Amino acid sequence: MKTRMLGNSGLDVSALGLGCMGMSWSYGAPGDPQEMAALLHAAVERGVTFFDTAEVYGPHANEELLGAALAPFKGKVVIATKFGWAPAPGDGAGWNALNSRPEHIRTVIEGSLRRLKVDAIDLYYQHRVDPQVPIEEVAGAVKDLVAAGKVKHFGLSEANAETIRRAHAVHPVAALQSEYSLWWREPEAEILPLLEELGIGFVPFSPLGKGFLTGKIDASTTFGADDFRSTVPRFAADHRDANLALVDVVTRFAAQKGVTPGQIALAWLLAKKPWIVPIPGTTKLHRLEENIGGASVELTAQDVAELEAVSSRVKVEGARYPAFHEKLVGR
Repeated sequence: MKTRMLGNSGLDVSALGLGCMGMSWSYGAPGDPQEMAALLHAAVERGVTFFDTAEVYGPHANEELLGAALAPFKGKVVIATKFGWAPAPGDGAGWNALNSRPEHIRTVIEGSLRRLKVDAIDLYYQHRVDPQVPIEEVAGAVKDLVAAGKVKHFGLSEANAETIRRAHAVHPVAALQSEYSLWWREPEAEILPLLEELGIGFVPFSPLGKGFLTGKIDASTTFGADDFRSTVPRFAADHRDANLALVDVVTRFAAQKGVTPGQIALAWLLAKKPWIVPIPGTTKLHRLEENIGGASVELTAQDVAELEAVSSRVKVEGARYPAFHEKLVGR
């Protein structure tokens, strides 16, 4: 697989990464650890060098999975993880409290280093902006960890333009990770121009719209209570029929190119900017191979313009997050 540089950071990764959250958390029951380890090995064998996890996925289980499975490839792969969540004290609701205080960051990185079996975190993202902690303090804490040799690159997730600029002034931000796809194009307004100005890479998560853009979800699809999508308004029955019109557009375009809808969705992202590296997630080998195939689909500028023109006519219905999580993004 071809590689890409995340902005001006010097961080060279495969053109497509692998989002690993669903292997342990959020999309139904966790995968079998041995099967997931085999999938991670298969990804490396097929040229994937960029793997995404977080302390909160599991929690901890996903970092442990990657640490064990990717240990044989130390120095050959890039692992990104995230900090910024903490157990909510006493309310029984689990990990739903933000904490990006510098002392917390200095503590939790030790657990991530141990679970990932590495000496330094390749890319360390603030998972969500913490309104209780000035971003300058967060960036300063990570800067200290870089100086200590425990972090190589600093990243942000779902931050707004002002926050990105303020953080970057303290310590270079190598990459922003936020949702971006044909189903959610909001980053094009302010975020992409800013990233280009500052030389910051962009790592779109949910580049396939949490599976929606693959064409495998229809009006009859149901989601279990342990599947995050059961809480997402865009997947609700009263919105899904309208949103399937977008899938129809992508499916027709894919048929013209002789590829799958998911491959078109990924190829579109790769065609947007050379410093964009999507991280589709999967727990299935055949889907991994399909996604990797998307990196070989070449779209011309005319293709991109045509796809955007037609897809823009579809009015997407429903919020992309439940109300609680909507408050945590774009800050």
